[in-house]
Amino acid sequence: MEMKRSAKYPRLTFGPALRSPSYFNLEGQCRAMEISIEVVKSDKFRQIYAVGAMGGHSPYDFRISFYNDSPKSGGGKQISVMERSIETEVILSPLAAKELAEWLNNHVKEYENMFGEIKKPGKRSEPDDPTPIQGYM
Repeated sequence: MEMKRSAKYPRLTFGPALRSPSYFNLEGQCRAMEISIEVVKSDKFRQIYAVGAMGGHSPYDFRISFYNDSPKSGGGKQISVMERSIETEVILSPLAAKELAEWLNNHVKEYENMFGEIKKPGKRSEPDDPTPIQGYM
């Protein structure tokens, strides 16, 4: 399988520092070995857009499925069903999942510092002087 060379993505990389703890000198002392990584895109690479993710974990791995939602029409009736189409699933080791979580956390904080807080739909902020709600909620 031939790999196409692409630009390096220093801000998109995550993973453990690549040091070989099993690399010993003659006295039996461990020496760290630096390894550089060249990022390339496979011929099978594809990019998707997803509106959400769901998944779970076992003692061995984490699974994250990325999906898109679209309304399913009922023949002229009001739309009452959303079709959730799973586009792809990623399976990660526990260490890779933890590193991904840290990477996402850092980049969400950086994004919010630049563009403001990301608000979840449906959440209402409480007014400073709450008054009783009248009518339907």
